[in-house]
Amino acid sequence: MAIIVDKVQKRKDIALSCVELFIQSGINDLTISQVAKSAGVGKGTIYEYFKNKEDIVFEIVTILMQRHNERKKEKLSHAKSTKEKIICFFDFFYNPEDSDLREIYKEFVAINMSTQNQEMIAFQTECHQSYLKWVDEIIQEGIAKGEISQDSTKLIQALFSMSAGIFIHSLTTHNITDVQEELTSYIDALFNVIQRS
Repeated sequence: MAIIVDKVQKRKDIALSCVELFIQSGINDLTISQVAKSAGVGKGTIYEYFKNKEDIVFEIVTILMQRHNERKKEKLSHAKSTKEKIICFFDFFYNPEDSDLREIYKEFVAINMSTQNQEMIAFQTECHQSYLKWVDEIIQEGIAKGEISQDSTKLIQALFSMSAGIFIHSLTTHNITDVQEELTSYIDALFNVIQRS
């Protein structure tokens, strides 16, 4: 009797078995042979499930983002004020539980910027739009509760841009050494303007 393989799960298993390898070596210094060895499969099996190393990084990001979103929902359910929810929402850029995702995400962004992979761009666009909607819901709830001003909705896109900018700036310069402190300081200043007394 033939063994039935769940190809979707097998793809996930292979990708997840390589997370540490990608974090330690980076995509440029890895070979498919190393990936296969880390996954405990033959080189041919890797090509059966993935087009290339970039495709593996994409799969890892997809899986880790789903896990991140589940944790974020749970954390947000415990946050009481709009400000706490916003701080919680943007803790991706520094919280310890997302460190693997941040490292793989850097590879993902580098691939995307250098190759303009349309599938990755579509994924990134969908994630961004989903997160904008999520933050808009948090802001709308804060307005409805009378915590923040109606004009707060105009700041959502800028909040995303600033948060991502702080993160990228921390990676590419020596000017930001503590992302958490920088983001919290920015959000504190923002809420000093939008919070209703």
